[in-house]
Parts: sequence; C-alpha cells; structure tokens
Amino acid sequence: MKIDIESHVSTPENEAMSAPHNAGEAARNGAEYMAEVRRRFMDVSLRLESMEKNGIDHAVVSLVGAGAQGIADPVKAAPFASAANDFIAENYPGKHPKQFTAMAAIPMQCGEAAARELERAVRTLGARGALIRGWSNLGDDIMYLDHPSTAPFWAAAAELNVPVYLHPREPAPGAGRRIYEDYPALLGSAWAFALDTATFAMRLLMSDIFDKNPKLQVILGHLGEGLSFLLPRTQHRLNMQRGGIGLPEGKRPLPEYFKNNFHVTTSGHFDTPALRSALTAVGPDRVLYAIDYPLESAEVAGAWFDKIDMPKEEKEGIASGNAKKLFKLA
Repeated sequence: MKIDIESHVSTPENEAMSAPHNAGEAARNGAEYMAEVRRRFMDVSLRLESMEKNGIDHAVVSLVGAGAQGIADPVKAAPFASAANDFIAENYPGKHPKQFTAMAAIPMQCGEAAARELERAVRTLGARGALIRGWSNLGDDIMYLDHPSTAPFWAAAAELNVPVYLHPREPAPGAGRRIYEDYPALLGSAWAFALDTATFAMRLLMSDIFDKNPKLQVILGHLGEGLSFLLPRTQHRLNMQRGGIGLPEGKRPLPEYFKNNFHVTTSGHFDTPALRSALTAVGPDRVLYAIDYPLESAEVAGAWFDKIDMPKEEKEGIASGNAKKLFKLA
C-alpha cells in the first residue's frame, strides 16, 4: 500500500489566474510536457487511473501554483482560497472519499485570515492540513512566512494539530533572479525551487516559531530540500558566530527543531543516498512517500521506491504508515 501525500490539482479560477505563470512554465519545461501536466491537474479520471496502475491507495491533494499567495490584495486572496478549498473538497474527497484527502490553500498575506481559513477548511471541509509557499505577494512588496503577522496561522495549525506543507514557488522578481541569467532552466524545479524553499525553511528554524508552538509540524518535499545534509554545517558555523549578529531566536539547535518539527517526503527526488541522509536527519517515522503528480511520474517514483533495500517495517512506514499517523487517515 502507498499513500501519495503530494498530488497537485487545480481549479478553473486558478487556471485562469495562472496563465502568465503557465506560459513561463511551458517555456522552461517544454510546451508539450506542460500541456499534458495541465491536463492532468484537472482530469480526475486520469489521476485515478494512474493511482490504480501504480499501487497508490490514497492521495493527499493540494492546489498547484502560487494560488491565493500570488494575489497581492489580501482582501481578494481570502475568498480565492475559500473558493479553491470548497472546489477541491467537493470534487476530490467529496466524490472519492476512499481515494482522496485534501490540504487547504491559505491566504498567508493576513495571519488572521489565514488562521480563519485553515480552521474552516479543517473543521468544516475535512482538510487534514495546509500547503503553503515560502513567500506571498503583498501590495508592491512580498512577505515571508516568519513575518510577525503570520503568528495566528502558525498558532492555529498547532492548535488544530494539522501539518503544514512548505512547497516551492518561483523566486521573487528582482535582483535575486540575476544569478540565473542565461540559465532560465534553473529558475524552477531543477535548482531554484530547492534553494529558495530550503532558505524559507531556514527562516522558520531561525525564528522562535517552534518555541511558541512546540507541537507544530512542517513538511518539506524533495527529501528535505537538501537540509538533511546542510544543517549540520549551518549549526556548526552559527556556533562559531555566537558573538555575531542575526543569530537564531530559538532556544534549541536547528537540527533539533528539524528532527522534532519537520517531516520530509520523497516527492520528485528519487535518489537512495539522499533518502539515507534524510532518514539519518529526521528518523524513519518522519519520511513519507510522495510523487509530485502530475509534474512527476508515478511509474518512476514507484519503480525507484520498490527496489530500495531497507527494513520492511521502515519501508511500510514510509509508504503509508507515517502518512496515516500524520494525517489521521483510517
């Protein structure tokens, strides 16, 4: 049995809003590939067919793209998120409860609105968590996840006891993109997604969010976006810089928060040495199977995972047991 905890869907409204982003994705990834991906975002029958063919008993679905976080006006972002969550709840777990569970889209630009939508999605729609991106548009500026105004959302996630999946988003416009000049292929999943998301996770680790919300659980895809390998070096240097500025606000070492407050998934990173590193960093009960459908192939993910030589109990935990516990699935 396998549970895929990163399976992306879209809505008609999200598709219309995402047209400029979709064009960029098609240019970077190839028009033919992205046309098929976008078709699969909306086609439930193709999704169910892929699941059955590849031994996926259940999938946790979430909204693709920037979604509500890409809407600069917080007043408009909140109803967009609500409408998306209603659509997904009705068309996925609502029509196929045995096959699907949902994570909520969230308007992170306003912490109070984010907390309200998370609570509504969980208590009313049956969502089992939220999937968010590392930065949000806000007027002419952007906002990061550790901004003080997001505190109500993190408190709500901890109180509701639901996980938050931190998913990549393209780098924010501006000077930070210059490093990718001449190599736009690196702006997305090939490179920038991992670097940016790891940095956003690092901002959370550097903050005191986990001291204020010790039960809070965050999920990272792609086997932890490299943090299982990088965090020991980061902690070592922070220890050496203990007389410097901008040091961690939390009370514990960063790897300790990573091991106690983070989970990682196999989505889109089907590499056994990287899996071993993640297992060492967070433990076998915090690694979960995921594909990143339809951007990634369920066939490729399954063929890789099925061949891994590891203790049966650990492998079954990664395949489905850990997800059942985290998402409270029957």
